[in-house]
This record gives sequence, C-alpha cells and structure tokens, in this order.
Amino acid sequence: MKSIILAAGKGSRLGELTKEKPKILNFVNGKTILDYQLNVMRSCGIKDISIVTGYLNQFIGSKYIKKYINPNYDKTNMVSTLFTAKKEFEDSSDIIISYGDIIYTKSNLLKLIESNEEVSLTIDTKWLDYWSERMANPLDDAESLRLDKNNNIIDIGNKVNDIASIEGQYMGLIKIRKDVKGKFLNHWQNMDKNIFYNGQNFDNMYMTSFLQDLIDNNWKIKSIKVSRGWVEIDTPNDLKVAEAWLKKNPCKVLTSTYS
Repeated sequence: MKSIILAAGKGSRLGELTKEKPKILNFVNGKTILDYQLNVMRSCGIKDISIVTGYLNQFIGSKYIKKYINPNYDKTNMVSTLFTAKKEFEDSSDIIISYGDIIYTKSNLLKLIESNEEVSLTIDTKWLDYWSERMANPLDDAESLRLDKNNNIIDIGNKVNDIASIEGQYMGLIKIRKDVKGKFLNHWQNMDKNIFYNGQNFDNMYMTSFLQDLIDNNWKIKSIKVSRGWVEIDTPNDLKVAEAWLKKNPCKVLTSTYS
C-alpha cells in the first residue's frame, strides 16, 4: 500500500494564510495539515508516501515522503497534479490518493483501505450538517453524487439545485487497486486533449470530471460511506470549523513534526 498527497495549488481562498507557505503547512490546533495526514497514514501501515507540490514547494520536505513537483501548478488542476507522480502507478501496490487540504480519522481511512473494489471513494452521507457550518447556503458549493443499487457512483461533480441530487459528498480520498493502476493511468493518457470536461480544458480538468469520464466509460467506482470524521480547509471559516471539530474529535498526531 502506498499513497500520494496532492498539494500543488496555491490555496488562494485562504488569503493571507497561504501568502508565505503552502496550504498543507497551515496549522490546525498546533499541527500542520501534513502532520495529520502523515500520522494517520503511517498509523494505518502506509509507509510509502509521496507528495506532489507546486506552489512554494521549497518549504515541503521530509525524510518520510517522496516529493514530486508540478511545475505548471498555476496553469493546471488536480488531475494533472496527480499524474505528475505517474511513476507511482507503475508498480504492484494498491494506492491511496488524498487531497492535501483535508484531515480525516483513522477509521475513515481504514474503511477505504479495506475496500477490494477497482476504484473506491469515501463519501460522507452526513455532509449537510457540515456544509451548513461552512457556508450560508450549502448548495453554493455542494456537488451532485448519485449511486446505483449496488452503491456504485453514477453521477459526481455537477452543480445541483436541490438536495435530492446529493446522496453524499466526495471527501477527496480515493483508492486504486493495484491491478488497475496502469489502466487508470492509460485512461487519462488516452483522453481527448482537445475537448472540455465540465467546462475545463484537459490540463485543468477537475478530479470529479475525470472520475465521471471513467464512469461514462463503464468503470465501476464504489462508494465507501462514512458519517463525518473529516474536515476540509479551504477558507478561513473552514479553519475555524476544523479547529472546533478537532477539539471535540481529537486526532492524535505524533510529537515529531513530519513537515
């Protein structure tokens, strides 16, 4: 088992908090987001950890992680950042992909690790209460997520006008089974680079758009349902919400600072 953390973007919605350091190095109750992620991964037995950086990448370095740099971080999006580390798709290990702005519990990560499906995503079925803490109107940010009778995802990442179109929210955690990693990479390499995906060109494609393209091409993507146990830090208010959540739901972080 290995993991890739995606942390190349500037995190501009955090304003001054990312002026001099990457988003993943922001502190939440005394530890960085990176500290939380590395601790929970290592506590689940994941030792082979890579991070893809870009913005202010010189500040990220640790003996615990391999580092890749997306030199075009300001002109590309999450999918391009992921495949900057395409070398990690060439071996025979399952792989966990984690967004770089989330903190999550060990139990949530273990649920994902335990899945034996080709591609699995954690989805939060109790998302609405959390989104209501984060913003005045949850539908301003929430995206579609619909499942079939087998809990495979059939629709993800589209703007919606009603709550009924949302059976959960994608957390930013993905597992790719080892025997389909090469196929997963090949799908991206063979996509049409001259068309738009949910309004974005190929280089700026959202991860949800890539996942939807897989679904549209008959891939089965399994939802792994969780009930909270995570936070996303995208805005200053998100940081306040995350700090309050961690006080009530402490995630132990080792005393050594990984970042």
